[in-house]
Amino acid sequence: MILITGGIGSGKHSFAVRSLGYSEEDLSSNLLDGKAVFCGLQDLIREKGTMSEELKEALLKKEVVISEEVGCGVVPLDAQERSWRDEVGRTQVDLATEADTVIRMVCGIPQVIKGELPTPLSS
Repeated sequence: MILITGGIGSGKHSFAVRSLGYSEEDLSSNLLDGKAVFCGLQDLIREKGTMSEELKEALLKKEVVISEEVGCGVVPLDAQERSWRDEVGRTQVDLATEADTVIRMVCGIPQVIKGELPTPLSS
């Protein structure tokens, strides 16, 4: 599994499509629809409140998981927002531990944190 993280507008989706060779149709925010790329880990955690082992196993079966980096910047005053942000961070750590490759996108540039930059699926 490849974990791609980065801030809003950092080029995560474009990288998955242009550089990894996936199509827009391969990307989905529905974890259980059988598509190769899951987008929106942070939204899934906001919806579920926490990451269960069942959800984690489903994520690990995806070829690519895309998540916004929500732990940088000003710490929210709201306790629920802090809790959500912490849970997203913990889940990213768990997924990164299991992932073959971890990529952080900054200004459209991939920074490989773990593993190697994969070759595109198609030419």
